[in-house]
Amino acid sequence: MPAKIRKLIVQLEEIHVEMDRPVAPATRKALAMAVIENPYSGRYVESLDELIAIGEELGGLLGRKCVQALGIAPEQAQSYGKAAIVGEAGELEHAAAILHPKLGAPLREAVSKGAALVPSSKKRGGLGTAIDVPLGHKDAAFVRSHFDAMEARVADAPRANEIVVAVVVTDSGRPLPRVGGLQSHEIKGEDGLR
Repeated sequence: MPAKIRKLIVQLEEIHVEMDRPVAPATRKALAMAVIENPYSGRYVESLDELIAIGEELGGLLGRKCVQALGIAPEQAQSYGKAAIVGEAGELEHAAAILHPKLGAPLREAVSKGAALVPSSKKRGGLGTAIDVPLGHKDAAFVRSHFDAMEARVADAPRANEIVVAVVVTDSGRPLPRVGGLQSHEIKGEDGLR
């Protein structure tokens, strides 16, 4: 059964100046969110297969919306992350069902590859609850310049019977990175770490 989507939100953030220093090219993050009906709201269900299938659907949809918002080819995406906020009539495991079993593969397809694990976060909350979507380089988790996050929030969601699902994709790391570690040009792409 496809996701019952109440609304989709797409945001683009560009940082042009950091600590009075120009950032050129600007660092850019795109956030895509879906506010969906929770099919298991208000009841315990042993099998969460419907939410797992919804996660698969949303991984591709939200990933493509982020790439489109950035105006880049999928292979130009550099980092990604995912998160979910479950309304009060749901449970934390509902967010896990959306985020973990199947959302990653279609997101990786939307960003062309993605050998590294997709960082994630989840929580329960009411209208306007914010969540930080953690970010990491899509092909090598040890690239420190891409350890970051973007806040996701929808003013009128999640309602008690809803889930907010968020995906972030970037075409860059943090502005002015200088804490060392593996650099993007040094990625071997063999294990998702280096």
